[in-house]
Amino acid sequence: MSNTKKMLIEVARVLFSKNGKKEVTMNDIAEASKKGRRTLYTYFNNKEEIYKAVIDKELEHLLDQLKIVSAQDTEPDVKLTNHIIAHLDAIKFIVTRNGSLRADFFHDIYEVERTRRKVDLKEIELIRNILSEGIEKKVFKRMDPELSSLILFHALKGLEVPYIRQNISAEFEKNKNSIVEFVFRGIKRTR
Repeated sequence: MSNTKKMLIEVARVLFSKNGKKEVTMNDIAEASKKGRRTLYTYFNNKEEIYKAVIDKELEHLLDQLKIVSAQDTEPDVKLTNHIIAHLDAIKFIVTRNGSLRADFFHDIYEVERTRRKVDLKEIELIRNILSEGIEKKVFKRMDPELSSLILFHALKGLEVPYIRQNISAEFEKNKNSIVEFVFRGIKRTR
């Protein structure tokens, strides 16, 4: 991806986060980027396309954080704990830094979900790999890693909306480890 395209996506993200998608025009993005409309239209056909690019870029942050955790040289239970916490923290970071974009996120939830699907599949694979390693090392109970990774992923994803909307008490942030412990009661072997 060219530096110009990256810059246009970041400028659009900032504008969307401050004003919301509906209030931002392609002209606003062109002016804020100090590039002409012609340059903007070289990379994006319309505002929906640049909005999708912004969402993609934000989701890349989530996936990058999870890949870092998966590459850690730690025991599977520690790695899964770190994965769950990294997931929640990355979602919180993405939403917190994007202000008004949060409202658009809920308004365009189906578009966001379509865009997110490929990232979700990669995250499920990361979880499956952690579970498989944990089963092999006898850290986790014998289970179907395919099904279990889907369940864990959707449980995590189910926590996102209340977390994003901040309908969860401040205690939630302090109690992420309790959530992880709850998950482990179902999968971790007792020694």
